[in-house]
Amino acid sequence: ELQDLPREVFAVDPTIIGQTPNAEVLYRCRKCRRALFRSSSILSHAEGSGPTAFAHKRITDSAQLCGDGREKCTSYFTEPVQWMEPALLGVMEGQLLCPKCTSKLGSFSWRGEQCSCGRWVTPAFQIHKSRVDEVRTLPVGNFQAAKT
Repeated sequence: ELQDLPREVFAVDPTIIGQTPNAEVLYRCRKCRRALFRSSSILSHAEGSGPTAFAHKRITDSAQLCGDGREKCTSYFTEPVQWMEPALLGVMEGQLLCPKCTSKLGSFSWRGEQCSCGRWVTPAFQIHKSRVDEVRTLPVGNFQAAKT
């Protein structure tokens, strides 16, 4: 039963913490700009074998364009973030919707999902890259307020 999950399972919602550390990238909903997760919440995975991993879906040879410069992974796999908790409790899989505007961001499955690169990720909290924007902080240098 997934009725109660320990608080330690969830990453802190980026809207709760005021300032994002300089090295971290913040990811926001492309539609309403609500902060969703930080780069520290992204789980890396080894790249899969690409289209050959989807042989069960009968992908033809013409679709195996691995060297065309496109990125193989079209989604971010993250650790669960606090705003996801209501959607995760009591179900094995479902959609991840923006907590502010309810637009679809991706999906989750406790059993796992296959990345577009072919790698199986378990458990999977998958956010599509096309649904979020990266927000990077620009280094300002040694900015000091001048007192006059």
